[in-house]
Amino acid sequence: MKLKLVLILATSALLSACATGPRVVDSLVTTQAAHAPGTALLQNAHYRFVQEPSVVGQPSQEQLQAMAAQALLRVGAVQDDAHARVSVQAEGQVGVVWVPDYYGGWSNPQIALGLGYGGGWRGGGFGLGFDWPSAYPYGYPSQPVYVSEVSLVMRDLKTGQIVYDTRARHQGLRGDVVPVLSALFVAALQGYPNPGPAVRRVDVPLIPLAPAPAAAEPAPRAPQAPAAPDAATPLPVQPHAADQNDL
Repeated sequence: MKLKLVLILATSALLSACATGPRVVDSLVTTQAAHAPGTALLQNAHYRFVQEPSVVGQPSQEQLQAMAAQALLRVGAVQDDAHARVSVQAEGQVGVVWVPDYYGGWSNPQIALGLGYGGGWRGGGFGLGFDWPSAYPYGYPSQPVYVSEVSLVMRDLKTGQIVYDTRARHQGLRGDVVPVLSALFVAALQGYPNPGPAVRRVDVPLIPLAPAPAAAEPAPRAPQAPAAPDAATPLPVQPHAADQNDL
């Protein structure tokens, strides 16, 4: 009984940690890194971005470069337009694929398969049946799957040779464009400048964006003192009851 209670408590704690822990962006990363002397160029690299036009319907170049700059800063690279030795071409895009929901969506299948066999003194029988959802007899709804991709291509400014080319891809059910792309830039630079296998899976915690600060309310105005009367303006005379001395 005690062992059973310990297992229940341990399972509850694990589920609570999963529910309250940070969301993880799983990505497939593909990297091609240069050998020496290109690797030496990447150590604490000073870089500048390649300016390209933005794509309609996708994050702007300013947004992509800001995300990439944060990820590059984590690995020691510094944006320095005046003394750059490496150029960085940052790209990112998000596409949507609609997946039929007749089987319960992306990860919740609802197809049931039944098998049965019976025997008796009169003979035997065999049965096979399928159970399909019947809520949509004339068609099944769809749900979007978001496919997010980023890439970073770094070139030696003297020779024009590519010294680092890395890409990360993720697909999921939530369309958090900016947080997901930011996490993918971090995943793409995992192991920089000496990454592991050319193709690998990298999981990065998704840090939600901080809410924008609320606009400050104007301070209440202090009550103003009444203006002093003008010397040319006569003061009003309040009427009063007649006194005996006035008679």
